[in-house]
Amino acid sequence: MKKTKQLLACLVLMTLGLGTAHADYTLNLMRGVTQLSNEVYDLHMLILWICVFIGIAVFGTMFYSIFHHRKSKGHKAAQFHENTTVEIIWTIIPTLILVAMAIPATKAVIDLDKVQDSDMTIKVTGKQWYWDYEYLDSGLHFESHLDLASEKAHRVSSIDPRSVPNYLLNVDKPLVVPVKTKIRFLFTAADVIHSWWVPDLGWKKDANPGFVNDAWTSVDKPGVYRGQCTELCGRDHGFMPIVVIAMEKEQYDAWVKAELEKQNALPDLSKQTRASLLLKGESVYLTNCVACHQIDGKGISGWYPGLSGSAKVTGDIHQLIGFVQAGTSKMPAFKKLPADQLAALMTYIRNAPELGNKVGDELQACHALSLDELEDIFPDIDNAPELCKENGEVKLDKVVAEKN
Repeated sequence: MKKTKQLLACLVLMTLGLGTAHADYTLNLMRGVTQLSNEVYDLHMLILWICVFIGIAVFGTMFYSIFHHRKSKGHKAAQFHENTTVEIIWTIIPTLILVAMAIPATKAVIDLDKVQDSDMTIKVTGKQWYWDYEYLDSGLHFESHLDLASEKAHRVSSIDPRSVPNYLLNVDKPLVVPVKTKIRFLFTAADVIHSWWVPDLGWKKDANPGFVNDAWTSVDKPGVYRGQCTELCGRDHGFMPIVVIAMEKEQYDAWVKAELEKQNALPDLSKQTRASLLLKGESVYLTNCVACHQIDGKGISGWYPGLSGSAKVTGDIHQLIGFVQAGTSKMPAFKKLPADQLAALMTYIRNAPELGNKVGDELQACHALSLDELEDIFPDIDNAPELCKENGEVKLDKVVAEKN
């Protein structure tokens, strides 16, 4: 009796799921906000109703035959081996049905691959465990990580995940695209296989190391659309969300201009207090380091070393910077980390109470630069900030000397 009730409940839910996909709970596909997503949805519904009709016809005929030709009514089973006419009919009809289903399905598959004549191209690189976006037309380039609120909530037991908006479905830097613009995506990966999926776009695409897959979309209306990596890409696979923000063209152009200005801006070389360095360093640590070294800095035994009480971390800061920038077989090289972020990270891992370290020093961004890097930023070296100087001369301290 219990199983019967469960079956009936499932049938009711399935029936409800055949309607709109905008309900809070549904078993059906989403319509989405692109031409492709609507085409896929319509194809799905067409095939579904064909299957429903066939199911009703087949099982209806079967149940009718069983009921009206049962033995208790005196019917006897007919004995025959073959009927050429029936066999031809039940071969031709399914063939025609399959051909009719194949025509719209083939059209949808072909449309999914029509990446030609795109208006812009975005390269997407999957990494453990974040996404790297590069706008090939404008030169804009950034990484998109799980947002800090979700990062803390899933690692600290005292934080209720329900208190975090869009828990595990939010990022620090979303992918921004213009509406009504044909966008070509190029997908690859730097380490293992990932899969980029935003349901509202109507498709997903694997990102494989050493290969480039492509896809396209054109978003019909502005909005925020969320997705996830749908490949089991490692231990933190569930913490690799995708957020796409679609804007009107004018807003998008203004956003690109502002982001390019930020990207090309000089690093902040002004003197920072230890408190501000620790605050910024925590953000850099949660974005780049916490997955391996953990939120308490104790690492993962046998896999990733702990930072708490580590002689390498609390020892010579000059060697530590060189080690972090060089990387290892397990740790990526942080050569491109801006000087202000590098300085904040060094200060944090050496002094953060959460990690159990208290060296008592701090590193300013200016002293995390080599002389060559400083000259790239200030061709006239005399224009370098006073913080970088000592008695009016550019200060080339131990940090820089070790890096060179």
